[in-house]
This record gives sequence, structure tokens and C-alpha cells, in this order.
Amino acid sequence: MNRGTYKDETIYSNYLNEEIPFQVYLPYNYSPLYKYSFLIANDGSDYFKLGRLGRTADELIENDEIEELIIVGIPYKSVEDRWRKYHPDGEQSDDYLRFLANELVPYLDKEYATYHLGYGRGLIGDSLAATVALRAALDYPRTFGRAILHSPFVNEEIMEKVQKFPEPELIDIYHIIGTEETEVPTTDGKTKNFIEPNRELNQIIDDKGFDYFYDEFEGGHLWKHWQPDMKRALLHMFKL
Repeated sequence: MNRGTYKDETIYSNYLNEEIPFQVYLPYNYSPLYKYSFLIANDGSDYFKLGRLGRTADELIENDEIEELIIVGIPYKSVEDRWRKYHPDGEQSDDYLRFLANELVPYLDKEYATYHLGYGRGLIGDSLAATVALRAALDYPRTFGRAILHSPFVNEEIMEKVQKFPEPELIDIYHIIGTEETEVPTTDGKTKNFIEPNRELNQIIDDKGFDYFYDEFEGGHLWKHWQPDMKRALLHMFKL
């Protein structure tokens, strides 16, 4: 099988006042003569290693099942760093969204042959990283037109944000949650019920009229359940 290539890069963020490392997956026959959609993965190292996102893309591209796409994986530095940037209450969370939309996207558009359209740009994440994907799409719907959510953290603020969003036709959302996600360990040492808020969110998104896919899998808040979903998620968003 033909395999894509990986590049390690960094970009300095003025919003976050730090260097942000990231990895870029390019499809095996990438050419600057063509245009490509791209998918940004927060929890990027986990998506490439535990989720096998690049390998899944290799297989689907090889079989002409999805369009050739660029995948950008952004890792987190520590659990604490992840909370600061990803959690809606994190002190850097708004600046992290600004970094994605106003610094990373312009860089990718400059360095790679991308579609300069919201629908050509997607976000994918698990848990808090899925919350980032949804918040970024809602804040910047003309920059990010697709969001893949694996078991997102959902609170009242997120539900209200979706409820008040004025242009649901701009965003395509893919959303899964596990039926056993009733006591998910969180960064603060507590546990939270994820399934019920996600079911509420599902109803809100559905009622708003987004282009929307929702499913519940049997299992908990674990990569062993998210990893098998990569193929379906990519096929849903990037099917030829």
C-alpha cells in the first residue's frame, strides 16, 4: 500500500506566546498543482498513534474511497497544558481558538495547496479536543466547515453556544458517544457523566438543522472504541 509522508513543523503563536509543534500528513502522491482539503486533529499525537488516523487515510485514499487530504496533528504538552487550551474554562482556550483560525490556517494555506474555503477545512478531536473542534467551528464557521466529535465534553455553555448559533447550514457535524460513558475520569480528579449531556447536545444540534450524523457505540471513554470509528468518520466527511 502507498503510504503518506509526515513532516514535523512548528509555528510561533502570538496569541499563546509560545512555539506550537505540529505534524503534517501528506497523501502519498501530494502535488502542489492540486488543491486539498485538510483536517486538523487536536490531541494530534494520539490520533496518529492510538487512532491510526494516517494509516486509515492511506487505506481509504488508496482504494479511492475518500478524497486525498492533508491531516495536521497538534499534540498537547501535558495534561495541564491540554486543560488550559482545550477546556472552555481554561485560561488559554479562547486564544487557542484564535491561534487555530488566525495563525495556523493562514500558515497552512500559504505552505500547502489547500482549498481556501470553510468546507475544505475540518477539525477532529476526542473528549476535550472534540470540544475544541466544535467551539472552533462555531466561532469561525467560514474558516472551519466540518467537525468530527469523538465523545466531546459538553456543558451548559456548549449547549447554549450551539442553541444560539445563527447559521447551521455552514457546518457539517459528525458526533459519537459511548453508552457506558457515565463516569468518565476528568483532569480535576472527579468523574463526570458524558452520555447524558451528549444526548442533550444531539437533540439541540438535530433541532437546529445542521448537516449532522450522530451515533452511540457500546463502550466507554477509550481509544479502543474511537479507533475503529476512524474509517466511518473519514468516509462521512471526505467520501469521493
